[in-house]
Amino acid sequence: MTLVETVMAEIHARVDGRLLAAGARAPSIRVLAERLGVSKSTVVEAYDRLVAEGVLLARPGSGFYVAKRAAPLALMGTALAGAEPPPDRAVDPLWLMRQALEPGEGVLKPGCGWLPADWMPEQAIRRAFRALARAPSAALLDYDNPLGYPALRRHLADRFTARGIAAAADQILLTDSGSQAIDLVCRYLLEPGDVVLLDDPCYYNFKTVVAAHRARAVPVPYTPAGPDLAVFAQAAATHRPRLYITNAALHNPTGTSLTAPVAHKLLTLAAAHDILIVEDDIFSDFEAEPSPRLAAFDGLERVIHIGSFSKTLSAAVRCGYVVARGDWIQGIADVKLATAFGNATTNPRIIHQLLTDGSYRRHMEGVRARLAGAMGRTVRRLEALGLKPWVEPRGGMFLWAALPPGVSSVALARAALDHGVVLAPGDVFSLTNTADGFLRFNVAQCDSPRIFEVLAQAMEGAYAAR
Repeated sequence: MTLVETVMAEIHARVDGRLLAAGARAPSIRVLAERLGVSKSTVVEAYDRLVAEGVLLARPGSGFYVAKRAAPLALMGTALAGAEPPPDRAVDPLWLMRQALEPGEGVLKPGCGWLPADWMPEQAIRRAFRALARAPSAALLDYDNPLGYPALRRHLADRFTARGIAAAADQILLTDSGSQAIDLVCRYLLEPGDVVLLDDPCYYNFKTVVAAHRARAVPVPYTPAGPDLAVFAQAAATHRPRLYITNAALHNPTGTSLTAPVAHKLLTLAAAHDILIVEDDIFSDFEAEPSPRLAAFDGLERVIHIGSFSKTLSAAVRCGYVVARGDWIQGIADVKLATAFGNATTNPRIIHQLLTDGSYRRHMEGVRARLAGAMGRTVRRLEALGLKPWVEPRGGMFLWAALPPGVSSVALARAALDHGVVLAPGDVFSLTNTADGFLRFNVAQCDSPRIFEVLAQAMEGAYAAR
C-alpha cells in the first residue's frame, strides 16, 4: 500500500466507522500529515482522490468535508444479518458461529464451544421447572428487580466471596447471557474509535463485539502464562486503550490459565495506563482448583468480572451476570433498562434452585471428571495424526492443537465440513491471522471416531495438494 493509499484508507475507515459523519469536516491537511507521519503533499493527493471518489467535498477556503454516508455495519466483512451468506464466504468468527449453530442430522461439532446435550442435568432442570410452575404468579408473569432476582444475586455474592472476590449483592447485575454481559459493559464504557486490547488468539466473539461497538481491537500475543507483558506495555503506551478483555481462567481457545505473577504485573500496567479490564470467567466452574482471578487481586477497582451458566447448565436456560463497583453496576443497569427494559424472572429462579439444592455441585463434579478423561483421549488421537497440543490444559473443554508445518486449518475446516464435521480454524480466533496452523478442539464433542477419520482424510488431501 502506498502512502497516498494509507491516507485514503484512514479516511475510509473513519467514515465507515461513523467517526466522521456526513457533513463533518475532515482532519486538516497539516494535522493528518503529522499524525500519520507523511508529507502534506501526500495528504493533498489523497484528499483529491477521495473527492474524485465522492467520499469528500472540497470547500475552497474552508477545507474538506464528508460527502457520503457510512455503509451499513458489516461485522468481519460479512453480509448484513438475515442475508443468505455466500457459499465461499470467509472463514471468520461469524462463519464458525453459523456452522456450529446450524442444525443438521449427523453433523459432528468438535469446533463448537459447548457441552453435549447428554452431559447436561436434564432431569434436575425439569424438576426446577416443575417447582417454578407452583410459584406465585409474579414469578411467571412479571418483570423482576432492575438488578435481577435478589436471591440469586445474594447466592452469587457468597460464591464470589469464597473465591476471594468481595462483592455485595448490589454489585451484581443479572443478564440474559455472558454475551449480553460483555455487550452491556462495552455499551457503558466504549465510544466509537476507542482502542480495546485483546489476546491473540482470543475468544472469537470478543472480536465481533468490539467491531459492533465501532471500537478498534489491538492484539497482544498470548503465552501459556497469560498475555505477553512486554507487548501489552508497548500497546498500552502507544494506543492508550480503554479496555482489555480476556479470559483469566481456562482461556478460550488455548485452555491456559493466568499465573499469579503475570496477574500482578498486568494489574500494575493497567493502573499505570488507566486501562479497565473485563474478566470473562465463564469457564470458572470447570476448574477443580481455582486459578488466580484478576477481580480478586484488584478488589473490583478497575476489573469488571462477568460470567454465565450457559456453558455449564443449559444454553436454553440462559443467565449471566456482571460484577463491578457499585457506581458502575448502576450505570450498566441503566444501559440494560434502556436497551432491554426489565429482567426475566424464570431463568434466574431455575438457576437459583439448581445452585442451592445440590444439583449443580453434583453435576459439575461429574462434568470435570468426564472432561479430564475426554482431554486425555483427544490428545492421544490428535498426536497419532501429527497434531501437538500447545499446552495440555489443567481443566475445561478446549484444546489448542498445532498442525504439522504447512497444513492450513482453514483448508481442513472447509474439507471437513463437506463430510459433516465442523472444525474451528485458528485464524477465527486471531486478530493478526497468524494462527492458521492451529485448530481448537472441544474435547467433550470429540468422542466419535468419525471426527478423526475425516480429519485424517482432510490432512491427506492437504498433503497431496502441496
